[in-house]
Amino acid sequence: MRHLLTRSLSGIIYVLIFISAILLSKESYIVLTTIFGFLCIWEFTKMVALKNYAAYIFYAFVLFLMIQRQNSYATVLVLAVTIASSLFLMYQLFAKKQITFFNDRAKLGVTIRYVIFSICFLVLLPFYKGNFHPYLMISVLSIIWINDSFAFLVGKNFGTRKLFPSVSPKKTVEGFLGGLTFALLTAFLISKFNVDFSLLNWLIIGLIVSVVGTIGDLVESKFKRQAKIKDSGSIMPGHGGILDRLDSLLFAAPFVYLYINFII
Repeated sequence: MRHLLTRSLSGIIYVLIFISAILLSKESYIVLTTIFGFLCIWEFTKMVALKNYAAYIFYAFVLFLMIQRQNSYATVLVLAVTIASSLFLMYQLFAKKQITFFNDRAKLGVTIRYVIFSICFLVLLPFYKGNFHPYLMISVLSIIWINDSFAFLVGKNFGTRKLFPSVSPKKTVEGFLGGLTFALLTAFLISKFNVDFSLLNWLIIGLIVSVVGTIGDLVESKFKRQAKIKDSGSIMPGHGGILDRLDSLLFAAPFVYLYINFII
């Protein structure tokens, strides 16, 4: 009971900080997500035992350039690399192959592709057609939080079939389907109030967030299992690290960015 209260309080504080930063201004959103990015890099480099500062310097440099030149060919190239890298991580997950990195150069490479580039697209996600859309970001967050919450509730109360026991023994097929159902319902409700996109587009966004976000959670679990750790950090009581809290959103962000900027 005490653990549940701690987890709930920690989660509420996290949500309030995130939503407040989004609604306050685009600058506060950029600052907060940039800080989240540095924390994710710190946790992930500890996970893969990478001991240098190159990742932090590279992150600051690339993020600055991408914010300044959101519509440049370089941003499109980074997006392509990120999507390709994520698809390869999916392949390694489902094929049950070890994610290998034999030296610091390889560790830095996976940090850049898996964490840094994904964070950059999380920062850019609410910038649509050159303008900052706070309710677009809040809508995406609502879908992923509803998905995670109902995946947990349905899985805990009705789950019997394991989704991916070799990586995450607690996740169930029933939980995944429950999260997906409520994510799509949330997307449907959002379409009634947020008219940036059509109902069909919101349902597709909901599908991307739920499915890709769940895979992102599993990918991070695979990294943790290989590192023989339970959590990426301890900054959020009851949740673990910032990377544990953002893993689904980070993995889904480039795919959502691709859909709303290049497909719709």
